[in-house]
Amino acid sequence: MENVIIIGTGPAGYTAAIYTARADLSPLVLTGSQPGGQLTTTTDVENFPGFPDGVMGPELMQKMQQQAERFGARVQNSVEVTSVEQNEDKSFTVNAKQVFGAETMSWNTKTVIIASGASARYLGLPGEMDLVKGGAGLTACATCDGAFYRDVPVAVVGGGDTAAEEATFLTKFASKVYLIHRRDELRASKVMAQRALDNPKIEPVWNSTVTEYLLDDNGRIRGVQLENTVDGSSSELAVEGVFMAIGHNPNSTFLSDALVDKDESGYLLQIPGKTATKTPGIFAAGDIADTVYRQGITAAGQGCAAALEAEHYIAAL
Repeated sequence: MENVIIIGTGPAGYTAAIYTARADLSPLVLTGSQPGGQLTTTTDVENFPGFPDGVMGPELMQKMQQQAERFGARVQNSVEVTSVEQNEDKSFTVNAKQVFGAETMSWNTKTVIIASGASARYLGLPGEMDLVKGGAGLTACATCDGAFYRDVPVAVVGGGDTAAEEATFLTKFASKVYLIHRRDELRASKVMAQRALDNPKIEPVWNSTVTEYLLDDNGRIRGVQLENTVDGSSSELAVEGVFMAIGHNPNSTFLSDALVDKDESGYLLQIPGKTATKTPGIFAAGDIADTVYRQGITAAGQGCAAALEAEHYIAAL
C-alpha cells in the first residue's frame, strides 16, 4: 500500500513530491505522457524565483525531479493513468498503462494528489508542436514569453477574454499586436474586448484563420498564412511570434464524476480554501484546478499545499 501517489510531473507534481518525500511518505510519482508538464515546452523561464539569469524549462523540471528523488520520491516514467477507483476501505486503486506499449499496472494507495495539469489548445497544423518545443516563436503563454518579443510584431489567435487579455498584456513589449479571430467580433466580455480594441497597438484581423506558419531560414516564425472565413482568400501576415489563446483542455478525463466534481470545462473543483476534493484523500493541485493564474510558481504553491494536506490526512487515519 502506497502512502501517496502523485499523478503528474509539472511544478505542482514535483513540489508535492518534494514535500511528501521529506515527510518520509515515499511518494510514487507517475509521469504521464508529458513528463515535466507544459514547462518542458518552454525554452527560457525568467519568472521562476531563484534563477536570476533564467532557466530552461526542461532543466527546471529536471532539477525538481532530482530534488524530489533525493528525498526518496520514486518516479515511474512513461506511464499514463487510465482511472482511479475508491475501495471499500476508503483507499484508492490507481490504474495505468504504458505510454508506448500495452502493459497495464495498478497500485493501491492511501491518498492521491492529482497534478495532471492542462494542455493548451493549438490549431493542429503540421509541425506545430516542434515550433512550441523548439522555442521558435509559437507559445500559449503571454505572461511566460511576452518579454522575449520586445519591439517586434506578434499575433494572438483567439477571440475570448483570454485572447483579449493576452493581447493587451503583449502591448507592453511588442511593437504591434494582431488579434486574429475567425469571426467579425470578439467573444470576450464587453469591458475586456473594448479595452483591447481601444489600444492603439492592437489591430484586429477579423474573419481569419491561420492555415500555415511561415518560417525563416533558421526555422523561426516570420509570419502566418491566413485564410478569410468569408470569401476564402489568402494573405500573409508578418509577425515574429504567435500566441495561442483558444483555451486549454484539463487532463481530467481519467477521473470519474463519482470521485471528483468538475466544472463545465472539466477542471477539478476544490473545497474552498483547500486543495482537497469532495472525496477525502484525493487532492488537486496546479493547472488541473487553476483556471485563473496558470503559472509555474502558483502550481508549485498548490503542490506544496496538497502535500501538507495529504500528510495531515494520513496522520489522522
